[in-house]
Amino acid sequence: MLRPLSRPIRTVLLWQLAATGVMVALGGVLAGSHGALSGAAGGTISVCAGLVAASVAARNVKSAGDVLVGALTAEAVVGAVLASFIVTMLIFGMAFFVRDY
Repeated sequence: MLRPLSRPIRTVLLWQLAATGVMVALGGVLAGSHGALSGAAGGTISVCAGLVAASVAARNVKSAGDVLVGALTAEAVVGAVLASFIVTMLIFGMAFFVRDY
């Protein structure tokens, strides 16, 4: 069972949402709709990763071992997000090498 997220986690998630809003606005001003969309996508990725990691770590625990497993599992979620982001960006960079017939 999951329990409600703690106040510090909720606060940080709200800060992330606010920062995402600022980045969307700045991206929109500096680069138009594409910049705004890019800011929204980047912020959403981070907020979702944080929400999932916090939810995994907030599972009901019965021992210190459960706390450790929850924390390590939550860190693995963030690692998976970063790894998939890096891999997909590297693959996108390979578009330079693809011929357009």
